[in-house]
Amino acid sequence: MVGLDHFYAFVNGHYFWRLLRNTLLLSAYSLLFEFTTPIVLALLINEVRSRFFRNVVQTVSYMPYFVSLIVVCGIVKDLTRSDGLVNLVYTFISGTDGQDMLQQPGLFRGVYVLSEIWQRAGWESIIYMAALTAIDPKQYEAARIDGASRLRQMWSITLPGLAPTIIIMLILRLGYMLEVGYEKIILLYNPVTYETADVISTFVYRKGLIDFDWSFSSAVGLFNSVINLAVLLFANALSRRLSRNSLW
Repeated sequence: MVGLDHFYAFVNGHYFWRLLRNTLLLSAYSLLFEFTTPIVLALLINEVRSRFFRNVVQTVSYMPYFVSLIVVCGIVKDLTRSDGLVNLVYTFISGTDGQDMLQQPGLFRGVYVLSEIWQRAGWESIIYMAALTAIDPKQYEAARIDGASRLRQMWSITLPGLAPTIIIMLILRLGYMLEVGYEKIILLYNPVTYETADVISTFVYRKGLIDFDWSFSSAVGLFNSVINLAVLLFANALSRRLSRNSLW
């Protein structure tokens, strides 16, 4: 069958393991750092007592999300080029010449993940801030009477109250683990960094919109979607079994 031939050609292609490795590594880094940062940010903002300072921090952290992706990538390129601000600081501290970070395969993943955190952490913290408002203030009052420190209150009251929301968001995140933010990757990568930056979604883009190989790119896209669905179902079943929190 022609469709199955496309799957066979993709899985046995010389690029398959590189694409899969890059996709999984970028997804893992994003899950480890980008997913956890909004949670930490929400917890820190929740501990701020000054309403004015809290509003300022929230506004500043939300703003990057509303900036066009093209503009964000332009800022990232300007900051990380050989004479950009990041390299100027690095040169000042280390005394060595800077280098264009987006031309270095070993640095691409770090630049990508940091830019994702900067752009999305504030916005994604909103749902956790909303979940925090559902925690009964009387629990904190009782804990303070018992002499619990703020750190102890966070550990014993805040985090358990956030746990159901964190679990649901984690399940949803795992459901598109192989997607990655391919639009940003397309705007930032180049053939020099394919070894660490090229993922399944960017491969589908090149095959479909540049090489016009519609049937092959559709088969690869379907492969991507099936894997995402399988991961979602597994994560949901595991969560339901271990914590009784699930999507359905």
